[in-house]
Amino acid sequence: MSKKSLVKGAAVLAAAGIVVKLLGAVFRIPLANLIGTVGMANYSPAYSLYSFLLVFATTGLPVAISKMVSERYAIGQFREAERVFRLSRTLMTAIGVIGFCVLMFLAKPIAELINVPGSAMSMQATAPALLLVPLMASYRGYFQGMQEMRPTAVSQIVEQLFRVAFGLLLAKLLMDGAFMASQYTPEQRGAAGGCFGASAGAVGGLIVMLIIYMASRGSIKQRIRRDRTSVRESSKSILKKIAVIAIPITVGACIMPIVNLVDAGVVPSRLSASGWERSVVEDLYGQLTGLAAPIVAFPQVLIQAIVLSLVPMVSAANKIKDRAGLHRNISLGIRMAMILALPCAFGLFILSEPVLLLLYPTQQASVSSAAACLEALSIAFIFLAAITVMTGALQGIGKQIIPVRNLFFGVLVKLAVTWVLTAIPAINVVGASIGTICAYIVAAALDFMALKKYTAVKVPMSLAVVKPLISALVMAVIVFFSYRGIYALLGSNGTATLLSIVIGVVVYGLMILRTKTIEREEMMSMPMGAKLAAICEKLRLW
Repeated sequence: MSKKSLVKGAAVLAAAGIVVKLLGAVFRIPLANLIGTVGMANYSPAYSLYSFLLVFATTGLPVAISKMVSERYAIGQFREAERVFRLSRTLMTAIGVIGFCVLMFLAKPIAELINVPGSAMSMQATAPALLLVPLMASYRGYFQGMQEMRPTAVSQIVEQLFRVAFGLLLAKLLMDGAFMASQYTPEQRGAAGGCFGASAGAVGGLIVMLIIYMASRGSIKQRIRRDRTSVRESSKSILKKIAVIAIPITVGACIMPIVNLVDAGVVPSRLSASGWERSVVEDLYGQLTGLAAPIVAFPQVLIQAIVLSLVPMVSAANKIKDRAGLHRNISLGIRMAMILALPCAFGLFILSEPVLLLLYPTQQASVSSAAACLEALSIAFIFLAAITVMTGALQGIGKQIIPVRNLFFGVLVKLAVTWVLTAIPAINVVGASIGTICAYIVAAALDFMALKKYTAVKVPMSLAVVKPLISALVMAVIVFFSYRGIYALLGSNGTATLLSIVIGVVVYGLMILRTKTIEREEMMSMPMGAKLAAICEKLRLW
């Protein structure tokens, strides 16, 4: 594949990925307003378990399919490429059936085990998705192997649109008592409706992939008829190669869902052990997972965008042994992550309660408690941003297992901290957020040491941390007083919050220019950078 095609394909998937992540982040805000913190307490463990099983079933295998199909297409073995796809499709269908059975038939004992029995219905609502998504992923991997990225991008967006639309609609209908027996509470029914959105999304995404596959069958058959080079490989050999590629990727991708499963498995039981009644436990757990946690997903989209660009740049520099380019790209990636993460974290910390009130107007009684969780998670986000970028850099130099190992150590720390702190009544669910901070600090420190060891990169701490930190602190102080002043004048939380955010963006932008955190040459390389640089020069910001 040409460099232009590579960039184009990556851009298509990157754009689709950002749209999907934004839709996913947006989905949970109206859902929380519909079903409340108790509903989210039943939604979150079910969706965390589904996400873990989904990652286990679908992350590594599509990559393996894509790689093996691409290798065979490159040498004209179109018939063998089709065999790889068909075998993989059968394998992923079998995995989907197993996942479906786990969620459908073991939902109740799992829900009882984690002390959230009402989440059983939500777990069962995600079961059809786990049946269909692996099958859909096999088609995506096949087309990616043929260097066709648009089918994956289109199906991802359709899947997420179906999930959002049907999830919110069903949550509303089931909260109102439609279609459902009365043994479940309205919040439990609403949570199940939100979870069933994943199954509706899987149907929509699979239909798109099947339509595209059927439309492509003619050209695929023509290539197979022209194939005179294929040497038939045994099914056992193909499946073994798939496993060798897929297992390390799957293990790595499972770590983050495990972080969420730690909360799902530990937090409710430890809250109960500290003496809280079940209704209070569900409310507190819902504040953490339903109100606070989704907010952090928004700025994380920005960091993921950096990684999408960073990994190929680091890989290319590492391949040609361009040490200067490798160091420059890694250093720039870390700098950009901190430049974005610090103001987001400080802004969320200062405006935690106003932001929650703005986004969850129907949950005002829970916002004050949830604000403490968001404050802690905003601090954790700084280290999460660093982990995300350093993981991309380590992957780029071929050290994929190292960040997985480091995050695993972080998860162990989180488990211990969460176990102890959550059972202290005065701390309760904030203990889980503190555990997350500790986990990310450990993983970030280990990742940085690994980068230093394998690349000898020197990150300019003044540009990467000190100057952005000073700028973010100045911004935070001004935002703190701006919000209070505007609220005192207008009496509107929404207006005061939005205006304070705008003021914060302007102040931070001016500060990073005045402190020369971003230099003129770097701005010139950005989209519309020349115009921005000219404006800055006229305003004498340099």
